[in-house]
Amino acid sequence: MRLLYSALFYCLLPLLVLRMLWRSLRAPAYRRRLPERFGLFRARPEAGAPAIWIHAVSVGETLAVAPLVEALLQACPSHPIVLTTTTPTGSERVRALFGQRVFHVYVPWDLPGPVRRFLRATRPRLLVVMETELWPNMLHYCRRADCRIVLANARMSARSASGYARVAGFTRQLLEQVDTAACQTCADGERFLALGLPAAALQVTGNTKYDLVVGDELQARAASLRQALGAGGRAVLVAASTHAGEEERILAAYRRVRQEFGHCLLVLVPRHPERFNEVFTLCRKDGWQVRRRSSGRDPGAADDILLGDTMGELPLLLGAATLAIIGGSLVEHGGHNPLEAAAWGVPIVVGPSMENFADVSAKLVGAGAMVRLEEPGQLGRSLLELLVDEARCQAMGDAGRQVLEGNRGASTRLLTLVQRELASA
Repeated sequence: MRLLYSALFYCLLPLLVLRMLWRSLRAPAYRRRLPERFGLFRARPEAGAPAIWIHAVSVGETLAVAPLVEALLQACPSHPIVLTTTTPTGSERVRALFGQRVFHVYVPWDLPGPVRRFLRATRPRLLVVMETELWPNMLHYCRRADCRIVLANARMSARSASGYARVAGFTRQLLEQVDTAACQTCADGERFLALGLPAAALQVTGNTKYDLVVGDELQARAASLRQALGAGGRAVLVAASTHAGEEERILAAYRRVRQEFGHCLLVLVPRHPERFNEVFTLCRKDGWQVRRRSSGRDPGAADDILLGDTMGELPLLLGAATLAIIGGSLVEHGGHNPLEAAAWGVPIVVGPSMENFADVSAKLVGAGAMVRLEEPGQLGRSLLELLVDEARCQAMGDAGRQVLEGNRGASTRLLTLVQRELASA
């Protein structure tokens, strides 16, 4: 099955390269460093003890693994840390968080040649894969190189489990190569076991995304930005990580808010950089006065919308919010991480699609920190209800912080498992 998978991947490789080049027309970062996708790069991790390879797909996974990386930098200083991402936004987040303290490259495409070149160049003895990145050649060649494998912060939704079950034999082969699967919840663990994970490999450690910490420097920057965006007492609505089909619904809700509540500012942050221009055009066609964040100038009193078209600034923008709308939830996408807003004590509104964060959503809704809509058309009314009730907003923000505090500790438990596997390696 792996050989068949690899042959198909090689056949599709020209289309994959063309897709990267097409995306780079709107987001040039996809074109840069393209050789790294083939396992080709000149720089190397510092010589010394064997490397620890940590793979985080994009921004969310990078933020989730950040506490573990910081702990490993302190606990295992002789081991170089190789941190790979898939997306340019993830790359920017790595640079902002760690600078030169880790060795960052893009993860190689999951083909035998690129993966083997990558392993020869980095010499990892331990691979830590965030969440559910089960790449056949990555796992296979790591095992051949005597590299231990940890699936960290692992989650498996019912929908994903159903998909993996369609290729049950192949999935079992993949999971049998995992030395430790540190799952977020018992339900995740049960689904992994049903798909073939060896029982001895299962650990339930919690969700590292609860260990998110807002640093002092970021807090100071957010306070300054909050004063600029909320000048004159206007409310700031941050729509975070939006997808195609969501901006129209958010703009319709915003129009209702402006009509019934008064002057406020919408900060609209598309999930993917290649959509920045598209969303800017959409807002202008809808009649709004739009300021780009990349212009370097704060929005004035006449501006209706601030377009978050810069890389890596979503945490800062959430820190300046009065209310947060989490994208990926107003369309059938499964939602994005609401804990990034909860860490700031910001009230949260999400749509009905939050399957990717089902456990987190249940905790936040149960604590009264988040409103989950039954259908997207309720967004305008929900925002209005919150904007006129400052006491409720304050209580929601406090509840969100308490949810984070009450569920911290997964990164510490994960560090123990990683150190154990490193010793075994």
